[in-house]
Amino acid sequence: MPSEPSPDKPFRSGFVALVGRPNAGKSTLLNAAVGHKVAAVSNVAQTTRRRMRAVINTPSSQLVIVDTPGLHKPKDALGKELNRSALGSLSDVDAVAMLVDAKATAGRGDEWVAGHVKACDAPYKLLVITKADLVTPEVAAEQMQAVREMADFDDAIVVSAQEGFNVDSFVSLVSAHMPEGPKWFPDDMATDATDEDLVSEFVREKAFRNLRQEIPHSLAVTCDDIEWKDDEHASITATILVERESQKGIVIGAGGRMIKKIGTEARRDIERLFDAKVYLDLSVRVQPAWRRDKNEIARLGLEAED
Repeated sequence: MPSEPSPDKPFRSGFVALVGRPNAGKSTLLNAAVGHKVAAVSNVAQTTRRRMRAVINTPSSQLVIVDTPGLHKPKDALGKELNRSALGSLSDVDAVAMLVDAKATAGRGDEWVAGHVKACDAPYKLLVITKADLVTPEVAAEQMQAVREMADFDDAIVVSAQEGFNVDSFVSLVSAHMPEGPKWFPDDMATDATDEDLVSEFVREKAFRNLRQEIPHSLAVTCDDIEWKDDEHASITATILVERESQKGIVIGAGGRMIKKIGTEARRDIERLFDAKVYLDLSVRVQPAWRRDKNEIARLGLEAED
């Protein structure tokens, strides 16, 4: 059961969904708001595949941020599920924040997202112009004005998650518009994602970053086992799925160098997350056309919640 707020001081709590096109900066803002890494980040579209909730506590509020996959034109069953997951997050939340990349000219894709934001019943709607460090203030202001005309936003803010600019202001602004309510999650809970989900996300992130445009969208990761030797040592096995045998060779790399690089980089993030030494064993398996197989998508935990 959620804990009750102090009777002598109103406590605000609620849920805010981050939505936007791919690479709008949703996961980067989420990580910056939480204060440490809980969501995978890369320049490859569809890096976020699972709806993730992150918890931010202040003395007077608890904000639950829902990170969602980027909204895009789907090309397969996976893409349809990602869109369904993102749009599903617009229901039953107290606020919706639409994120727009400051350096990408607003267009039809943003209009489509804004249309869904406009149609949803969230009491508070916020426009967030991201990546302010990459443009001039004038360009950010022009982007804000262009997108504000697409929907009836209650507020707008410019942020740079990379530099921490206005991140605290974003949290404060949204928290102030949450309803009075209880704490829904314990203070020491940063995310509702399981350890297995986080391991899978971090391994996939490193694969995306190292493989660039070669095979990312054909790639998925499962965490098969986490075995704790003691409080400070864990042994983890994970599997990277690809769709073709030729892709398996790319992931492994000459002399196994690529998969070793992916594992080394992922292990560093996992060790920071777990605050423990980690042995990470990665393997690669071919699963033909898994992105078109609804059963396989469900098995991987990528099916949208109803």
